[in-house]
Amino acid sequence: MRAVAAVLAAFLLGPASHASEATSRVVIVTSDVDRFFALHDDPAVAANPDALAARYLADASPGLREFMTMRRITPERLAAALRDKPQVFADARGCAAKLGNVRARLVAATDRLAALYPPARFPPITIAIGRGATAGTANARGLYIGLEALCVAKCIEADDEDRFVHVIAHEYVHAQQPLAQVEDREETVLRAALTEGAAEFVAEQMTGSVGYPLLHIWARGREKELETAFLAEKDVKAIGSRWLYNQQGSDGWPGDLGYWVGYRVAKSYYQRAPDKAAAIREIIAMQDPAAFLAASGWTPGIAL
Repeated sequence: MRAVAAVLAAFLLGPASHASEATSRVVIVTSDVDRFFALHDDPAVAANPDALAARYLADASPGLREFMTMRRITPERLAAALRDKPQVFADARGCAAKLGNVRARLVAATDRLAALYPPARFPPITIAIGRGATAGTANARGLYIGLEALCVAKCIEADDEDRFVHVIAHEYVHAQQPLAQVEDREETVLRAALTEGAAEFVAEQMTGSVGYPLLHIWARGREKELETAFLAEKDVKAIGSRWLYNQQGSDGWPGDLGYWVGYRVAKSYYQRAPDKAAAIREIIAMQDPAAFLAASGWTPGIAL
């Protein structure tokens, strides 16, 4: 079974990627994936909290330990996810087999970030198995990608390889942003949307695409209507709003539409800035969302 897991990791990020491996700028860690699938192949223990604790989580990489803390991954919650969503975890193996070019594309993207933003930090990227709830998150210490959750998130982007590259680039921008370093459950729609939108805009400069392109397709032709509604609701709490953190959305309204609005505000700021290099620095380093919005020149429905 160990050989099968090693092959999976090799497909995922290159021929020697089942351990930590330095690229030109970043370390990408997939050892947790290798260890999880060795356990997952034994159905008698795969959903057993004690087995998960002893054989997967106890030997977690530093990145997985951070991911566990940030997203409340416990043996009991992981076991429940394996019982409730078995196909999500089974499908992750096939998804990983489609990701052969991810490593090279991420190296190119981080090289581009270094050129765009010289103060950039390059913390490690940990790709692990979570509890099927978080595709990706980041802080200054690293990026943490839930392989199984990102594989199933076709509502973000249909192509598996593109989705991994663009979402990881988005999360890498979060590792640079002051606003992204502390989770604030009371944050407003405006703060959350501009934090996410800034990451979308810079990720596009890194890879040629935003992380959530289907939002742009859905919103095309409705810019003024949607953004007028956003402006009216910008000061409400982000959690529980229809703009962010609402999974796939409901009633024909997509999840995380605030990412799209925030992207358009960041793009407006960039387009009107005479010094584009300075604009990238200011977009990433933004700390006052209201002041940034006022300086952006954005208005609902603006042509960009």
